[in-house]
Amino acid sequence: MSRIGKQPIDVPSGVTINVAADSVSIKGPKGERTLPVRPEIKLAVDDGQVKVDVVEESRFAHAMRGTMRSLVDNAITGVTAGYVKKLEVNGVGFEADLKGKTLILKIGFNMPKKFEIPDTVTVECPTLTSIVISGTDNQQVGQVAAEIRKLRKPEPYKGKGIKYEGEVIKRKAGKAFGSAG
Repeated sequence: MSRIGKQPIDVPSGVTINVAADSVSIKGPKGERTLPVRPEIKLAVDDGQVKVDVVEESRFAHAMRGTMRSLVDNAITGVTAGYVKKLEVNGVGFEADLKGKTLILKIGFNMPKKFEIPDTVTVECPTLTSIVISGTDNQQVGQVAAEIRKLRKPEPYKGKGIKYEGEVIKRKAGKAFGSAG
């Protein structure tokens, strides 16, 4: 059994945490996050630490304790440092451009693909071939990055498409020409 839930979470300076009966609100320099709290879990803030405990002893309650501890820890990281995902656009003539809250991608189709950016994240295009997605919610940043990548996944022959920065595309050999024997 994991013992992640028993570990207290250190609260950095500049972060305020308000615990209500069924939610927890976390405010920091980058923004604010509100998380729902299950009835099996209770949160306590004291001496610059958040402690997660169970109300009732059950297997499910202990599982939720570890989950809640991780969610609160990720929320604290999000409001202090934030989360960032970087995408690369590879291919001849492939490019990304930002017009207001719409990401316009020229990725090899006859018409540019348009992607509406949700309010929970910010998207930047520092160059024509890179996209930077940032926000306070780790799940939202990852979801938006995955949806943009899904528009044109990298193919294994030339590597054209949208990929995560540092992602390695397993390459395949093309057709082999030669005598048939």
